[in-house]
Amino acid sequence: MSRFNSMAIVATLALGAFLLSGSLYTVNEVEQVIITQFGKPVGEPITTAGLKFKAPFIHEVNPIDKRVLEWDGNPSDMPTKDKLYISVDLFARWSITDPLQYFLRLRDERSAQSRLDDILGSETRNAVAKHELIEIIRTTKDRVPLRDAMLAGSEQEAGVGALVPIHKGRQLVEHEIFTAAAEKVRIFGIELLDIRFKRINYNESVRPKIYDRMISERRQIAERFLSEGNGEAARIRGNRVRDLDKIQSEAYRQVEEIRGAADAKATEIYASAYNQSPRAVEFYEFTRTMQAYETMIAANTTLILSTDSDLFKFLKGMQPGGVEDPSAPFGAR
Repeated sequence: MSRFNSMAIVATLALGAFLLSGSLYTVNEVEQVIITQFGKPVGEPITTAGLKFKAPFIHEVNPIDKRVLEWDGNPSDMPTKDKLYISVDLFARWSITDPLQYFLRLRDERSAQSRLDDILGSETRNAVAKHELIEIIRTTKDRVPLRDAMLAGSEQEAGVGALVPIHKGRQLVEHEIFTAAAEKVRIFGIELLDIRFKRINYNESVRPKIYDRMISERRQIAERFLSEGNGEAARIRGNRVRDLDKIQSEAYRQVEEIRGAADAKATEIYASAYNQSPRAVEFYEFTRTMQAYETMIAANTTLILSTDSDLFKFLKGMQPGGVEDPSAPFGAR
């Protein structure tokens, strides 16, 4: 009898331990729990950490994460308002604020991620389609890009690369997406904490055309610089030729002035030397005429002179045989 009682006690203790193990469960600090009975929630969500009790066998523990979770969507192609196809990569942070509603509508995180894909993708497409590309690229509407002053002036004059004025900027576009999506995900017991554009790029099909247009604009600016450089070079060369001609003409004028002054001085010296008496004047005329003969007359030179020519008067007054006449001028002796 005592043996039977011992076995009964052991069996009772084992059954109690088994029932107790099925009734106890723990909730850690990073999760919250929904208790279900035959698949339906029972009672309020358990959001505090610690050791908890439940009905064994019929109650099931469904842990739900209460940390900040990440949504990282796949890049998707979408058109902007100015008809440019871009690839947008978006990420978001979210958390579960109403675990019961979350459990009833979504059950698990995989379903939540799928629903976020649909909602955030749709709102992103709507926002991108309502704004031009510059609105999505620029961080704020007041940001002014730094430009080289010389290049910016040329681009303004040529009308190339001019920035389109914007009214919102990327931060406000992100806020529009956040506001619209947060309202839609709230019914699933989810709070959307933040969204950001991770990467924005041109679509693969239009990227070569965009690059070609950028190259064409840069080439247009380069050709403008080259044209302006050639014009400036031509102007400098023209100024150089003009300055050289001016220097040469001024130098020639100065040479002629100096030469004229020298000739005048020499003439003055000759005049003062040969103008002392009539005989000196005649001698000067004679020597100068002889110098003129030497310059003008060569071996085969023929002169046609009139008899009353001043150049001929010394030849006309020469006496045959070399007899000198004291009263005759110097050329006739």
